[in-house]
Amino acid sequence: MAAATPAAVRKQIRAGAPDPVYLLQGDDEVEKSGLAHEFEELVDEELRAFNVGRIHAGDWTTGDRLADGVASIVAAARTLPMMSPRRVVIVLHADALLAPKRESEAAARALEALEALLKQPERETTLVLVAGSLDKRTRTYKLLTRHATLVECGVLEDLGDAERWVRNRVAAAGAEIAPEAARLLAERGGTDVNRLRNDVERLLLYALGQKTMTAEDVRQIAGPAALQDDWAMTNAIEAGNGGAALRQLALMLDAGAPPEKILGQLGWLVRTKFPLAAPRRVRGAVDALFRTDADLKRSAGDPRVLLERLVVELCAGNRPGARPA
Repeated sequence: MAAATPAAVRKQIRAGAPDPVYLLQGDDEVEKSGLAHEFEELVDEELRAFNVGRIHAGDWTTGDRLADGVASIVAAARTLPMMSPRRVVIVLHADALLAPKRESEAAARALEALEALLKQPERETTLVLVAGSLDKRTRTYKLLTRHATLVECGVLEDLGDAERWVRNRVAAAGAEIAPEAARLLAERGGTDVNRLRNDVERLLLYALGQKTMTAEDVRQIAGPAALQDDWAMTNAIEAGNGGAALRQLALMLDAGAPPEKILGQLGWLVRTKFPLAAPRRVRGAVDALFRTDADLKRSAGDPRVLLERLVVELCAGNRPGARPA
């Protein structure tokens, strides 16, 4: 089989043409849970009680439990659907199943039974395994690469994925968000999961107690889309616009950008742009960079304050008419 994106899998579900076996993997628990739940749409709602099975494998920590668990999966997958063209079996927390912590004769037999099911899955059953990040060197994982469709969750391809991610994250927090608000948040955060995660967390705090979060709430916490350009801060420094550069710095930090990454970006600016734009300021800018780097490494102050001071220093030398130090 091959790898597939969550968006491609959703198309298969809507078309009613799923593959026999899926492995949903990755660290984004909300995305995995949401996608696993969508497989239930392959069965009419009134028939799901008979044709959708959810099995939790998280406590299969011994060989005997693993053997019993695999037997239950095989039995569920081999059972013919009732009054439905398809049956769905979802195995949650499958890490213990796919990568057992203890080797034993019972565990070895269990894995053999699982491998037999993967090699010859039931045509009328869709088996969905949900796990974290797995060791790709194991025998079971290599078998999955040949017989299952691998889906990496938490990777966003387009704004549609980002909007769906926002809705799932808000729903997981027990809140509601208006469609236009989810769309606006996705447009402003793009496909950057870290930025979206921070924006959603701020939105949940900002709108705490509200029945539904609105587009106006998003405007209050997310800032203009134009300010989400990763290079807007360096462009503002080149123009000597300290106010704009500080606003962009704040957006980057609020979106979860590591201070070290921002410092690296400023270092690139000094190395590549300053020699032409402000040659007499290069030495002072380099000294400021090294000082800030040392202060960050020895925790000599709030990283936000240290970077703000550096940005102000770099802007001061690039303002029109600025005199060299």
